[in-house]
Amino acid sequence: MTETLIVDGYNIIFAWPEFEKIKESGMDHARAKLVSVLADYAALVGQKIILVFDAHQVKNAVERTETVDGIEVIYTQLGETADSLIERLVGGLLDQGKVYVATSDQAEQVIVFGRGAYRLTPGELRAEVRQAKKDSQRFCRQNKPADGYLENRLVPMVRSRLEKWRREK
Repeated sequence: MTETLIVDGYNIIFAWPEFEKIKESGMDHARAKLVSVLADYAALVGQKIILVFDAHQVKNAVERTETVDGIEVIYTQLGETADSLIERLVGGLLDQGKVYVATSDQAEQVIVFGRGAYRLTPGELRAEVRQAKKDSQRFCRQNKPADGYLENRLVPMVRSRLEKWRREK
């Protein structure tokens, strides 16, 4: 059974303080930054992540899906909101495992919760992302690269004998 996290992209971008200045330089940059953050998070926690962006007010928009850094990114079609696409996705993914939906839209949270998915607020997702990053940094600091070297795992007698052989050559 897999765990899938569906993220309403613009809800997160407009809710997280990290994106305040990034939004000013353009939504393309903000979307790319969110993909990067979620790709790192997915690698740490092992979840499949689907990131949904509204395109319902964009002229000539067609639904399109692309995979960026292991994250499935979906842009809705003309006239379709991210919420309606998320509801459709939840219905199709529930038989594959747990489904989580991150959105700030309370009505959407109620709907996906009623369909059997778990809901996350943007603040809860932000806290989980930060905690996963903190846990990984703590783990990486504990393990020094040299800890994995074979010579550091040898018993002293074998190590000294190998060192002696090495010096004789």
